[in-house]
Amino acid sequence: MAKKSLKKDDKGCWEKGNCEEPDHFGPLFRMPNKGQFKFSMWYFIAALLVMMIFKSLYQPVPDSLIGFSDFKKKIESGEIRQVQMGENYYHGYTSEADGRKTAYRTVPVDDPGFVALLDQKGVTYHRISEKPNPFASFLLSWAFPLLMIFFIWRVLFQRMGNMGQNVLTLGKNRAAIIAEGDTGVQFADVAGADEAKEELMEVVDFLKNPQKYTSIGGKIPKGVLLVGAPGTGKTLLAKAVAGEAGVPFFRISGSEFVEMFVGVGAARVRDLFKQAQEKAPCIIFIDELDAIGKSRINVLGGNDEREQTLNQLLVEMDGFDSRTGVIILAATNRPEVLDAALLRAGRFDRQVLVDRPDLEGREAILRIHSRDVKLGKSVDLRLVARDTPGFVGADLANLVNEAAILAVRRGRDEVEQEDFHEAIEKVIAGLQKKNRLISPDQKKIVAYHETGHALVAAFTPGADPVRKITIVPRGFGALGYTLQIPTEDKYLLTEEELYGRIDTLLGGRAAEELVFGRISTGAANDLVKVSDIAKRMVTEYGMSKKFRNVALNHRQPGIMGMAAEPQGGYRDYSESTHSQIDQEISDIVASRYKRVTDLLSEKKDLLEKVTSRLLEVETIDEKEFLALVGKPA
Repeated sequence: MAKKSLKKDDKGCWEKGNCEEPDHFGPLFRMPNKGQFKFSMWYFIAALLVMMIFKSLYQPVPDSLIGFSDFKKKIESGEIRQVQMGENYYHGYTSEADGRKTAYRTVPVDDPGFVALLDQKGVTYHRISEKPNPFASFLLSWAFPLLMIFFIWRVLFQRMGNMGQNVLTLGKNRAAIIAEGDTGVQFADVAGADEAKEELMEVVDFLKNPQKYTSIGGKIPKGVLLVGAPGTGKTLLAKAVAGEAGVPFFRISGSEFVEMFVGVGAARVRDLFKQAQEKAPCIIFIDELDAIGKSRINVLGGNDEREQTLNQLLVEMDGFDSRTGVIILAATNRPEVLDAALLRAGRFDRQVLVDRPDLEGREAILRIHSRDVKLGKSVDLRLVARDTPGFVGADLANLVNEAAILAVRRGRDEVEQEDFHEAIEKVIAGLQKKNRLISPDQKKIVAYHETGHALVAAFTPGADPVRKITIVPRGFGALGYTLQIPTEDKYLLTEEELYGRIDTLLGGRAAEELVFGRISTGAANDLVKVSDIAKRMVTEYGMSKKFRNVALNHRQPGIMGMAAEPQGGYRDYSESTHSQIDQEISDIVASRYKRVTDLLSEKKDLLEKVTSRLLEVETIDEKEFLALVGKPA
C-alpha cells in the first residue's frame, strides 16, 4: 500500500485551499500583493490631523489671556489701540513700530463704563460674532464621530467573523497533525518498557509492510490501549510508534472532544476519522481516553455530550476497515473506569501495560536522560537506579535535571554521585531547610524519634535497610527523617514485611514515650500510614485472625487484573462487621506497638548512643549507623 505524504503547500497549509481569513470589508482592507500600494483609512485620519494642525498654525489664537482689570489698564496706558468684543472674549490689539500687532484676550465683565473708557482713550472697537470654524466644526461634529462608529463597526464585524468561523469549526477535530517521521522519537529513545515495545513493534511492522499480513488474511488490531501509571511513558511510546513507522500522527486529548454544545464532540470524532482515512496509513493517538470513555453504568445524571462522543467513537471504530492502515492508540492511567464496550474485541483489541520500570529499566532510562549531561567519573548510574525503586520515567528525568542543577549551584562543571544522592532526597523528602531554627528541646525529641525508627528497622525482620538518618528539616513541616530504601524491587509483600513496616513507623512514637514519658505530634504522618497498612491487611489481604483469608472490600473487576474503586463508598458488609474490622485494626496496631516498645527498652543503650551522635553531627549515613549498632556493613 503506497504511503501518502502529508505536505505543506507554498502558503504553509497542510491542505489545498485558501488559508487566508475571509474578507468582510471589501478591497479597502484587503491585504495587497507584494509591490502593490495599500490604501488604509489610517492615511485619511492622519491627513485630517495634519490639516487641523496646519490650520491652527495658520490662524493662531490670541496668545495672552489676562484679567479684565489688567485689560482696562492697558487701555488706559494707551497700549491697546483696538478692541474686538465677542460674546466670550474681548480681544485687544496694539500696533507696534514694525507694523506687527500684539494681541491680548480677556473674559468680559459687566462694566457700564467700559465703552466710555474706550471713547475717552480713542480706541477703535467693534462687535464680532465668535462662530466656530466651519471646517473644525465639521470635523468635530461629523467626521470624527463617523470615523469612530466605522472603526467600532469594523472591530465588531471582525469579532463576529471570528466567532462565526469558530462556530463553523466547532465540529472540526483539534488533533495536532505531525507529518511523517517528525515526532522526533524512536524506539531507541524509550527505555524501561521492553515488553510494551515488543507489543507495539507489530503495529510498526504492519504499517511498514501491510501486505505481509493481508496476503494471508491476517488483521492487525484496530486499537491498542496503553495502560500505566502517570509518567511511565505512554505518550512517548505512541510517538515512537509513529516515528518508527514514518506515518502521519494525529494526536488529541480526550478532553478536546467535549464542548459545552451537545453534538460537537461526536462531530469532531467523525471529522477526525475522515481525515485519518484520507491520510492512511496513519496513527490516531487519543491521550487520556478516560475523559470521554468513562463507563455509562451507575452514573447518576449522566452527561449527554460525553456519552454522544463515546457512542460516536464506538461507531467509528466499528465502521472503518483496519486494512486501510489506520491504527488507533490510546492511553489512560485509569483503566478501571473505562466503558466495557471500548474494550471488547474489534475495538481496543489489545491492552498493553506500561509498568513502572525495574532496576535494569531505571538504569537504561537514566542513561538516556543523562546523554547530554556532563557526568563525573564517580557517577554510578546503577547505584542511582538501585536507590530509586518505584520511580517512573518522568521521575527519573526530573532526578537527572535536579542533580545537574545542584551541581551548578555548587560551582561544579560535572555532576557527581553526591549530587544524585542529594537530588534523590530532595525528590523523596523535599527541599532541605538549613535556616529553620529549632529549640534544643524540640531538636532532642526529633533526634530520639528518628533514632527510634532506625533502631526498630535494624532489628526487625522484613524491614527495609536504613540508608540515612537526619534531623535537618526538609519538605513541608518535616523536622527530620529516616531514609529506607529496599535492596531490590518488590512486587509482593509478605505478612512479615508488612508488620516490619508497621513496626518501623511506630518506632518514633515509642521512642518518644519511652524516653520522655510523653508523646508529641511528630508521629501524625506515621500513624496515618500505620492505619492504612493495618486496614488493608484486614480488609484486602485477609491477614487478620478474625477475618483470615477474607476480602471485605467490594470492588468491580477491572481490566488486566486492576480492580475498580467502589462507587460512592459502597461496602458489602454489615455495620457489626465494620465494628469488628475497626477492632481488628486497633488490635494489630496495639500488639505491634507493644512489641516495638519492648524492643527499644531492650536496646535503650543503643538508643542513647545513636541519638547522641545524631545530635552532634545531625546526619548519619548507612555505614556509620551500622557501625554504631554493631552490624556489618
